[in-house]
Amino acid sequence: MADPDHPVLPRTMTAPEGPRAHRTYDAVIVGGGHNGLVAAAYLARAGRSVLVLERLDHTGGAAVSTRPFAGVDARLSRYSYLVSLLPKKIVRDLGLDFRVRARTVSSYTPAERDGRPTGLLVGGGERRTREAFTRLTGSDREYRAWQAFYGMTGRAAQRIFPTLTEPLPTRDELRDRLDDEAAWRTLFEEPIGIAVEERFDDDLVRGVVLTDALIGTFADAHDPSLKQNRCLLYHVIGGGTGDWDVPVGGMGALTDALADTARAAGAVLATGHEALRIATDGRTAEVTYRTADGEGTVAARHVLVNASPQALADLTGDTPPAPAEGAQLKVNMLLKRLPRLRDSSVDPREAFAGTFHIAEGYQQLAAAHAQAAAGELPAAPPSEIYCHSLTDPSILGPGLAEQGYQTLTLFGLHTPARLFERDNDAVREDLLKSTLAQLDEHLAEPLAACLATDADGRPCIEARTPLDLERDLGLPGGNIFHRELSWPHAQDGTGRWGVETGHANVLLCGAGAVRGGGVSGVPGHNAAMAVLENTGG
Repeated sequence: MADPDHPVLPRTMTAPEGPRAHRTYDAVIVGGGHNGLVAAAYLARAGRSVLVLERLDHTGGAAVSTRPFAGVDARLSRYSYLVSLLPKKIVRDLGLDFRVRARTVSSYTPAERDGRPTGLLVGGGERRTREAFTRLTGSDREYRAWQAFYGMTGRAAQRIFPTLTEPLPTRDELRDRLDDEAAWRTLFEEPIGIAVEERFDDDLVRGVVLTDALIGTFADAHDPSLKQNRCLLYHVIGGGTGDWDVPVGGMGALTDALADTARAAGAVLATGHEALRIATDGRTAEVTYRTADGEGTVAARHVLVNASPQALADLTGDTPPAPAEGAQLKVNMLLKRLPRLRDSSVDPREAFAGTFHIAEGYQQLAAAHAQAAAGELPAAPPSEIYCHSLTDPSILGPGLAEQGYQTLTLFGLHTPARLFERDNDAVREDLLKSTLAQLDEHLAEPLAACLATDADGRPCIEARTPLDLERDLGLPGGNIFHRELSWPHAQDGTGRWGVETGHANVLLCGAGAVRGGGVSGVPGHNAAMAVLENTGG
């Protein structure tokens, strides 16, 4: 017998019936990004009725693959691009058809020493990495310090990462779990700049270590808030190893697999449905949404919001928190070939397979931060690049792959949103030119000579500023983490799972939840677990 509160919908149905449909679901999820899809899949597989309301005409949020260049068969991970924080537990639990592939090289950082081009290649085995450190610095001291530092973070990763899909530990519980007072002090209590300066002598090596504390985070190495430490922590604990892997088929392969799994379990994914309001008494809720045809309302026992804390507050009518400022430049490129390097001892296919650091010496990073904090574009913008197609050529059409085409993804640091407020388009263009000029300093040929062109003859390159991300993806301030990253332990008001809000049956399942940020699925998993606990699942 049909249950009026749990209507059986046709498998082909992708939206509630009509703009004024009024149905009740166990869970309505606002936002079809990867975390919303994770939550939907878990809840639907547990037998709950689930509706996902997505504003755009597709699911995936920032974890999508697109063909950004007209007439070119290259499917790029447009916004987020590497995977580290996605637990294998989620992939196994949901039976996802999704794989990642390890990069053969961790990083390459070009430099000039004694008037000659050189660099630091990390990867290709222990012996080769040790030799690279010795060649750059004149001894193996920095290599031994490197091994000790990342040995420490590796042990921390093994202990901390499994807690991300468990109820929030207290600070003392997490400290006991880590069971390493020196590591606790380095990661959780004092600015990471102290450890970097105490452990390493070489400016370039110091900079390479520091970059993981600055990705998407506008901070100095000695910022007393320790937001740079939180950023570093999430960059070194992923998967229990800290490795950052390439999603086979691009980031869209993950969200496509999640959408397929959620649908197969019975979840309804309604694209083109923008949530407008959430009304709740703590036990039941109503979500008002808008489509091209008008407005409608749907009832829910629980509402999970896969959006920023600011968007959540707008939906519930609460006072929104102040947005956290984003600070990155995202550039996608397609090349006819990889450029040759001034450092001829390194094959470009190795240098670009890992993370290619540009203008990221320790002093360069400090200077760029100081200039940006003073309201100026960095004179030498720091950035890092990697080539997805070297590890996973499946994102290129057969013709492009055969001709040697390659993708490049660049992520610029220390470019806070405030710098673009005067004239976003003009500042974006200036910053892109100066960022690519820093790369050209280490190339034996200009990057522009290697860029492919689209069907209209335009160079295959696109750039996104924090203001662009705010407009395109609804990220407050263009912050890729939705707000400043949190410590992965309980604090006042964080709740049992770190997804709870001031409304008992409204949960935050986006990157702004505790232990959110990055492509992880962790907030989606944790919000689903909170619902299942609450409803006896």
